[in-house]
Amino acid sequence: MSRFHSTTILAVRHKNRVAIGGDGQVTLGNVVMKSDAHKIRKLHDGRVLVGFAGASADAFALLERFEAKLKDFQGSVPRAATELAKDWRMDRNLRRLEAMMVTLDQDNLLLLSGTGDVIQPSDGIAAISSGGPSAQAAARALIEHSSLNAAKVVRAALEIAADLCIYTNRNIEVEELS
Repeated sequence: MSRFHSTTILAVRHKNRVAIGGDGQVTLGNVVMKSDAHKIRKLHDGRVLVGFAGASADAFALLERFEAKLKDFQGSVPRAATELAKDWRMDRNLRRLEAMMVTLDQDNLLLLSGTGDVIQPSDGIAAISSGGPSAQAAARALIEHSSLNAAKVVRAALEIAADLCIYTNRNIEVEELS
């Protein structure tokens, strides 16, 4: 059975703003199955942004659980992420999920891995999935050598990743919190 490969998700904290973006491509083996998938979601009345990658059903299951944790902990992204990570590591069914998430609010940017880790990047840049390393490298360079704001860094870095990664396209969606 062919394996789904998909996406690039990139989040950036820069100049007192945070932005997250993702491309729209989903592939099965060497075939593009969908080019306009939406992998960025606004949660908690638009105060929290989440990008997800991996098996679609698994990613949506995690997204739903994260949203429930946000409600349980009054919108606290670090607490919701930590509690989700605990569940992810301890629950036999959740451990089998093949997905990752990047979540952010005005004060926090966190990466939740498939092993139940919660990682806060020290440089304010987090990227996941197929084109993640390319997008992350491009974002670092753009922040260092340009005057672009967070949303423009995300878009430009994702476009660079789309030029390099066959599992990433230029159908880019970017959301920003100011």
